[in-house]
Amino acid sequence: MTKPFCTAFALVSLLASAGANDLPAIQSELFQELELVYQDTFTGEAAVLNTEFWEVRQSSTWSIKDGVLSGGPSSPEFQAKKLASNDPSHAGLKPVIWLKKVPENFVCSLRMRYDAPAYQRGFPLLDLGHHIHTVVFSEKATTLTIKKNVETLPVMEPLFALNQWHDVTIELKKGTLLLTIDGKKHRFESTNIDMTGQAQIDFKAVDHGTCQIDHVRVWAGR
Repeated sequence: MTKPFCTAFALVSLLASAGANDLPAIQSELFQELELVYQDTFTGEAAVLNTEFWEVRQSSTWSIKDGVLSGGPSSPEFQAKKLASNDPSHAGLKPVIWLKKVPENFVCSLRMRYDAPAYQRGFPLLDLGHHIHTVVFSEKATTLTIKKNVETLPVMEPLFALNQWHDVTIELKKGTLLLTIDGKKHRFESTNIDMTGQAQIDFKAVDHGTCQIDHVRVWAGR
């Protein structure tokens, strides 16, 4: 049976799970057609983490409560073990989780926040592909770093502030990344933008901080 598609210039409403009909409609700028791959509102009586699409990393702690996926640091015991083994970068000081099965050409829409204590330095990020397209959020800029050091593209907007909710949409196809935060957009263009061989989005918060995701949807774009 042929899978249903939706025209990108018509508002997308392929929503079936509990609470999904209340999610904002999406209008793609990069794709003519979208196929819904995954969606989750983290609601329902038996809401549990769908491990087919999510992978918890660094033993950080994740749970679903009141319709929100919430992540915090790993246990003190795990942190101590990793720090003693000279592996502080993987000690679980920050919540880390991977969203898997992300298409090569995709649209991802979600409502999320990164929280951090006032004393904690550092900035949260999203990895589109593992260490491939790293989007780092700071107070004054948003920076796209490609393959760690191949190319760095800083912009003044859109910004992602700590300790508050944001509506985020990411559209990516070879050569183009469109990032929208709370309605403000920036279009990154580079021959180095390419998700070939990648299939994940990594969420990485601030040390000793938290990450919360209210809902998420992923489409394959054509």
